[in-house]
Amino acid sequence: MKLLETRKLTAFYGDFQALFGIDFHVDEGEIVAVIGANGAGKSTLLKSITGLLVPPAQTLYLDGKPIAGLTPAKIVHRGVAMVPEGRRLFASLSVEENLLMGAYGGRRGIWNFESVAKLFPILKERRKSPATALSGGQQQMVAIGRALMSNPRLLICDELSLGLAPIVIKEIYDALKTVAATGLTAIIVEQDTSTAKEMSNRLYCLQEGRVSLTGISRQVGHEQITAAYFGLQANALLQQAQP
Repeated sequence: MKLLETRKLTAFYGDFQALFGIDFHVDEGEIVAVIGANGAGKSTLLKSITGLLVPPAQTLYLDGKPIAGLTPAKIVHRGVAMVPEGRRLFASLSVEENLLMGAYGGRRGIWNFESVAKLFPILKERRKSPATALSGGQQQMVAIGRALMSNPRLLICDELSLGLAPIVIKEIYDALKTVAATGLTAIIVEQDTSTAKEMSNRLYCLQEGRVSLTGISRQVGHEQITAAYFGLQANALLQQAQP
């Protein structure tokens, strides 16, 4: 069953069109990766889904019901939570206070301070520390925990690995596997295509605001991804340039 779906989704920044007729869906219990070069439209897609941009009517559905035009707060109440690029923690709040901010909507579920602390034990140790006093990887754990505290049905993760060391990235994604094992549906936006393929059931590649590739992650090859990233013409030129 489709949990989230876009139908011919478009998005604009003023007169500039950033998305062109995006058809996209996530089934319940599925992990879907979104890949693409910088400026391909990945963040715009997420902003449209979460209400930070207002999509046209009849282009965005949750459980088959239209949600285009709802405020971000109402979309969170419907069970959609995002871990934003750059984490965006509340600098004036402690680790524990940042986590508790995620629970303001009052949705019931398995995620609370104790279950998040079990997933990321360091957060319990540093619960009274200012969130911004933590390392980059620990701050990312706070951002993930804050989103989980809303007990979402759909977790959206935007560039979890950005700026982190490989060993920390592995720790973060190992935790995400644990989260996925609970049956939570997720969208991950990731620059590392190998990680995106490993973590997801299906993937979409965006290129200049359009879907350039979609398929079952384990079946999509490197050459297909390269072509989808840069466009067939650019890929042909790259191949010609090789000795």
